[in-house]
Amino acid sequence: MSAPQAPDVENCDVLVVGAGFAGIYTVIKARSAGLDVRGVEAGSDVGGTWYWNRYPGARCDVESIDYSYSFDEELQREWVWSERFAAQPEIRAYIAHVADKYDVRPHFRFDERVTTARFDESSARWQVETDTGTRMSARHLVLATGSLSAPHLPDIPGVDSFAGEVLMTAAWPEGPVDVSGKRVGVIGTGSSGIQSVPILAESASHLTVFQRSANYTVPASNRPFGEDDQVAIQENYAARRATSWASSAGSPHVSHPQEIWDLDEQARLEALEQRWQEGGVLFAKTFPNQTIDPAVNDIAREFAEAKIRSIVRDPQVAEDLIPTDHPIGTKRICTDDGYYATFNRDNVSLVNLRRTPIVEVTPEGIRTEDGLVELDVLVFATGFDAMTGAVTRIDIVGPRGESIADAWADGPVTYLGMTVPGFPNLFALNGPGSPSVLANMVLTAEQQVNWMVDLITHCDGAGHTVVEPRRDAANAWFDHVNQAAAATLFPKANSWYMGANIDGKTRVFMPYIGGFKRYLDLCDEARDGGYAGFVLGS
Repeated sequence: MSAPQAPDVENCDVLVVGAGFAGIYTVIKARSAGLDVRGVEAGSDVGGTWYWNRYPGARCDVESIDYSYSFDEELQREWVWSERFAAQPEIRAYIAHVADKYDVRPHFRFDERVTTARFDESSARWQVETDTGTRMSARHLVLATGSLSAPHLPDIPGVDSFAGEVLMTAAWPEGPVDVSGKRVGVIGTGSSGIQSVPILAESASHLTVFQRSANYTVPASNRPFGEDDQVAIQENYAARRATSWASSAGSPHVSHPQEIWDLDEQARLEALEQRWQEGGVLFAKTFPNQTIDPAVNDIAREFAEAKIRSIVRDPQVAEDLIPTDHPIGTKRICTDDGYYATFNRDNVSLVNLRRTPIVEVTPEGIRTEDGLVELDVLVFATGFDAMTGAVTRIDIVGPRGESIADAWADGPVTYLGMTVPGFPNLFALNGPGSPSVLANMVLTAEQQVNWMVDLITHCDGAGHTVVEPRRDAANAWFDHVNQAAAATLFPKANSWYMGANIDGKTRVFMPYIGGFKRYLDLCDEARDGGYAGFVLGS
């Protein structure tokens, strides 16, 4: 018999943590399957990543018409994107529109953060508590916590002593932030730093960028959509979606049809120039094998480096902005709007922390080995404990007393990137072992949620109360994920894909790089084979 629930415990079939793209679709899909679904969200509204990352210049590097739900043609027809790469306010407005259209908000508790989750074997339910004291009980726990949602602050001496204004790109204030006439320092040159720097430079009296690791970034080539564009988008949507679902990354873009060695030097340069003009992360896949064959990668890298030198007037600054520690594309190529040209401004300075490290933060600013840089505003654009951080920061304990943080201490072991051995009825969406950050995460969320809800309804129909992956199946999947990565140049970069930005975190390539379509096929094979690799019981 199931253990009786206390009267103050909120019960449901499915409890989803997070109200971003994956969490919202979980509510929609679970409801359509007749499941009682509730949610908990730390923010005050829906949006996930796009709720918290409100910093100046925040913009998606996947084209807006692709970075959107495909499950409802009516939704696809009625929402009109204003530009090729949507900015944060428009993406957040889109998510709010979806939440309103499908009446999602009433299912969520906002301004609450899940702190603990314990699986009770006697009832086969997850017992969950939040930071406000809410107690919930669910048959299935769904972690839609996001791949980049656990902000990371570096351990710098004196970091709490700064007397000026402190901001984080990952938790930017809702209200206006005015840096006009102020001396601003930005620590970090990942995507959020690269996107915010050009805008901050326009109003700051002086902007100092503190760079530890240079990153490659390609101009977005963004543009507004006109009426003709909107007609073409709707006419081509069905074909574009079909191509995306059959692709390696969930978008309709493919590499050059010829191998680089089949082209003469001029044709190679033309192909690279075309991709540079198309903008953003697509440059990483100009040619087949570009992130597999070092010789091909070198050609793309040299092209990008020549671009940087042609834009940045100061030769030393240009060299400092050119990465020397990873093949191009093995850290996610950033997408910018005038980043390199910003360093031609008289009010912008670059501090290369490889050459002059930070000694400490003081009340007046940042002291490097070259001396004190006085600041009024300090911006941390220092990234996230990616892929696993938002999960391991919750105290999740399985039926045999093991915490998920301990289970993942030597690297995150999952089966099909969605389930974890030793943790029954638990699903992690867009997490380690899945294509997640290497693909269009809206489509990956749709696929994983569809697959998960199919599994839950299958179990319900067969009378199973517990579903858990076999450990040998999960270990085999972990090996497959690592083998796929080892066949590429990606492990050569100390990237957040590897957990390299977090001190003490085990270095292992976390996302599945075998391709979006290949991943879909493997998930379907497991389902069609009677959920091979799982133990279904009661």
